[in-house]
Amino acid sequence: MARMRNDPNFNVCPDYASDVFENTRAQLINENTNEEQAVQLLTNIWETNNNADKIAWQRQVAADREERLHREQLEEEEQDRLEQVRAQEEETTRKEDRKKNKHKYIPILATGIPDDAATSIAPCAYAIKKLDKGEYVELWYFTNDGLDEVNRKETVDDDAMIMSTLADGSTAWVSAASTRNARAVINDENLPFEEFCQACPRMLTAMEEADWPEDRTRMMARFWRNIQVHKYRSMRNPVAQKALLAYQAEQRKRWHVAVKTSVGPYDLSLVNERVLEETRERVYWETRDKRDNARDYKVSFI
Repeated sequence: MARMRNDPNFNVCPDYASDVFENTRAQLINENTNEEQAVQLLTNIWETNNNADKIAWQRQVAADREERLHREQLEEEEQDRLEQVRAQEEETTRKEDRKKNKHKYIPILATGIPDDAATSIAPCAYAIKKLDKGEYVELWYFTNDGLDEVNRKETVDDDAMIMSTLADGSTAWVSAASTRNARAVINDENLPFEEFCQACPRMLTAMEEADWPEDRTRMMARFWRNIQVHKYRSMRNPVAQKALLAYQAEQRKRWHVAVKTSVGPYDLSLVNERVLEETRERVYWETRDKRDNARDYKVSFI
């Protein structure tokens, strides 16, 4: 049925007694129907049709209302869905930000400035980010020289990416922090033993603040303690202490690599005497080669 455009309730019955409908009346008049009856018959026909139109109109109005309510319900449901999606996205963003910048969300403590604020340990952002990811970071960042890096004026954002030339001559985008710190950082095996002992407890504190699992923090503490109390530490031969530092650096790096493989995070704390002895032998020959090369270099200029 075609859609009705006008409300039949407002329609007015035509005046079928007027001259306009004279021909229409004439077609109805016969020996059984006079003019007055013809007018009434036309009026009855119009009213019947108009009443049918009224019923159809009411149905159309009801259908329109139902369709409108259904459409409004769908729109409301879609709006609710979009709001839920938006709320979930915002909550996900907040969670990611809390995870990425957890220190920003630590509640304010009801305490004033601590007495040791002037001497508290604050490693550089690069070292903190490495620890937050559970990755290897050199002990140098926790020595006095490494901590002094924090107090130097920074002109480049640590998260900024810059083009750097790698050891093999190729170039790559790296963080500004890693490039800046690499110019000053000293590998663990080249640290003086005193600075090694100085850095270990500081890094343990930083690990705890980075929410390292307690078993890993305890393992690292035992590992460094066993290095520091090993018999090589008290030997007069400097190669022995150098071997301990080289062993510490190499085994800690290998442990961090193993964590991400099927080997898994084994117990690093127990000193493997066989590996340490092999490291000591290698360090001895490396030291001797350097000494011999330096001597030959001097002799060549005599």
